[in-house]
Amino acid sequence: MKLPIALIVLTHDEELNLPNCLENVAPWVQEIFVVDSYSTDGTAEIAKRYNAKFIEHPFKNQAEQFNWALLTLEIKSDWILRLDADERLTPELWQEIAEELTTSDVVNDGTNGFYMKRRVYFMGRWIRHGGYYPIWILRLFRRGKGMSEDREMDEHIILLEGKAESLENDFIDDNKKNLEFWINKHNSFSSREVSEAIKLGQAEGAGEKGLGFEVLKRRSAKRKYYN
Repeated sequence: MKLPIALIVLTHDEELNLPNCLENVAPWVQEIFVVDSYSTDGTAEIAKRYNAKFIEHPFKNQAEQFNWALLTLEIKSDWILRLDADERLTPELWQEIAEELTTSDVVNDGTNGFYMKRRVYFMGRWIRHGGYYPIWILRLFRRGKGMSEDREMDEHIILLEGKAESLENDFIDDNKKNLEFWINKHNSFSSREVSEAIKLGQAEGAGEKGLGFEVLKRRSAKRKYYN
């Protein structure tokens, strides 16, 4: 069952994770766009295997790359799904989305986006505690009604208008890369987090219009930590 959804995935050297992601979404979406920052592995070949449109573009940060994709790609579908290469949706979530987009009244009730719960796996184990579950993230939104915040780190999609509903079922984050990659990634994350905090001057609520309660709560806790 093809839904009126275009998937956008940002990649760089994701041959280990990308097949699981595309295998999961291919039966459900009308379009797949892989926006790549010049991978040197088999990412391009994997994307083409799933009939994805493969586009290369220089990478600065996630927010800028995703917004570039929204403004540049010739997307025909009514809805856009944003996933990382190491993410996939549970069968229950796909069924829920199908019901929402085909049988409910989302066309006329002002709903332009959907929050989904992220279930994170680390080294094969579901991280249920420590604030890691549930994490609500807006990942599905109507074309032209959403974009990413302009942040170096911890960027979220925000709606430009309308309202967002919450879906009951989970999507899964399960990176298959090794522990060395994970440590290097989080070292990079911490540096970008500091840069973002300095740029915003730790201002209360700076640039946070349109974000969900859970995101705002986490950022409030981070500001206390910075102080």
